[in-house]
Amino acid sequence: MNQLRQIGWRRGGLGLIVTALLLLGAVHLFADEPEIALTIGEPWEDMRQRSSAAIDPAIPGQYWGRLPKSDARLRLIDPQYGFVTPLARFFTVTFDNERVGTIRMSPQIEPLLLDDTLKVVLDLQEQWRKGGWIPVRVKDDPPFADTPEWRAQLRDVNQGGWSYWQAGDKYKLMMGVNRFKDDRNPTEERYLIKLELTKQRLKQ
Repeated sequence: MNQLRQIGWRRGGLGLIVTALLLLGAVHLFADEPEIALTIGEPWEDMRQRSSAAIDPAIPGQYWGRLPKSDARLRLIDPQYGFVTPLARFFTVTFDNERVGTIRMSPQIEPLLLDDTLKVVLDLQEQWRKGGWIPVRVKDDPPFADTPEWRAQLRDVNQGGWSYWQAGDKYKLMMGVNRFKDDRNPTEERYLIKLELTKQRLKQ
C-alpha cells in the first residue's frame, strides 16, 4: 500500500504540483498570507466563510475538489492537533456531499533548495510533535532529520523520502520529499514537498 500511494503521488499529484508551481508563477496575491482554515468533515461553507483565501463552493451531492484562487497556507484549526503550513501554490481540498474531505498540497510556492526544504519539513514535524501527533511506520520511513544520511537520500533522484504521522483517532498524514529538475535553475538541486492530510479511519 505504501508503494502504491507513493506511485500515485508521483504519477498523478506530481504533474499537478509542477503545473501549479510553474504556470501560476505570475500570481502573487499573498501579501496578507491568505489561508484556508478548516477541519476535516466540517460543512464546506463553514470552511469558506472562515478562510481568508477564496475558494469555490462545493457541488451538492458530488465528490470533487477545489483549489484556492490564490497562493494560500493551510491552517488545521483542531484545538489540539492544529498546525499551519507555509504558503502553497498547489493546494487541493476535496469535498464529499458538501463536507471537507482530503487535503493534498505542496507547502511551497516554488521548488526549494535542500536547506530550505529541510527547514519547512522540520518545522512541520516540530508542530506535529508539539501537538501530540505520533510518527508511524518509523522502521521503514522514519521522520525527516537534518543528517548526512537523510541529505544523501534526498539528493538521490531515485529515492527521496516519506514520513507518516497520526493524530490519535482523528487524522493521519503523509509527507514526501523528492528532488526535482527545475528548468529555471538548471544548475541547482531543487526539491518538492508533498503533503496529504486525511481523516483517520479506524478498523472495525
